[in-house]
Amino acid sequence: MQDFRHLRQMTDLNGMLQFSRLRTPDKQSGYTLDDNARALIVALLNDFPDNEVLNYTRFLFQAQQKDGSWSNFYGNEKYLSSFDSEDSVGRAIIACALGLESDFIPVRELCLQMLKNNAARTLQFTAPRSIAYALVGLCRINDRGRNNWQNMIIERLCSNLQALYDTWHSPDWYWFENHLTYCNGILPQAMLAVYNYNGNKKALKIGRDSLDFLSSILFRQGYLNIVGNKGWYQRGGSIPLFDQQPVDAASVVFALNEGYQAIGRQEYLDMAQKGYLWYQGENINSMSMYDPVTGGCFDALTEEGVNLNQGAEAVLSLLLAESVIRENQQIKTEKTS
Repeated sequence: MQDFRHLRQMTDLNGMLQFSRLRTPDKQSGYTLDDNARALIVALLNDFPDNEVLNYTRFLFQAQQKDGSWSNFYGNEKYLSSFDSEDSVGRAIIACALGLESDFIPVRELCLQMLKNNAARTLQFTAPRSIAYALVGLCRINDRGRNNWQNMIIERLCSNLQALYDTWHSPDWYWFENHLTYCNGILPQAMLAVYNYNGNKKALKIGRDSLDFLSSILFRQGYLNIVGNKGWYQRGGSIPLFDQQPVDAASVVFALNEGYQAIGRQEYLDMAQKGYLWYQGENINSMSMYDPVTGGCFDALTEEGVNLNQGAEAVLSLLLAESVIRENQQIKTEKTS
């Protein structure tokens, strides 16, 4: 049973706050498009009441500027452009795509308007993960075959990622860059999402090869061991162990789930389960990331143990990973029934 207490504790009428100080929401930390997009995804996947879903949707809508761009940070009653990021926009695209399936008409209408205002702007993205987030979102829109602008953008963004892969991969390095950093799973996930959307065989091969490469690194000790953010993993170098972020564990779970949908390999579902168990203590520190007192998730695994703060990104990552695992368990149940 998923625990939404901390998510709701971190949420007010503006949306979801960014940080907490230990277990206490930090009302001075402001709100981000990134966090509220992920909160909207959680709310949609878990059938939250309409008013809660609409609250997160309105944050996204109000963060979108007249030219269709999105501001990532809201604080002191104004939006600030100095914290904008392509990644946050990509995640907002995913949230809006899922919002199109909502039974609540106001949510559907706002999400459709936001997508129309912004989708073409994703063609200007340069960051690989941002391109990948946008791809995953656009491939979630169930309007294939009728929506020419959507298909065109998907093809262009997919070509951009394929070009990066063609540039950097080699027989011992099946990757899109010369290093592995944060949220690595989104890159193979995007390629596999394209295949699941339109049957692109080259996207399938890149997605499968890069996912297998990533998995061989992250599960090398039998449990999920995330690339640490202290220097990241540079090609030819050593893999830093700390700090390990909850958002990175969720990224791996999403990618493996997408891989299963594309290829049907049971191994992917089994590794996704291992990825989820990272939160439950099957990690390098053998420490649970979940706080049963609050329903929150600690911000990171560190050399000393855990970072005891419980910000929005951490708990949202846990809840999103749990949503995928619940879907996987339903698949297994259907197969055995």
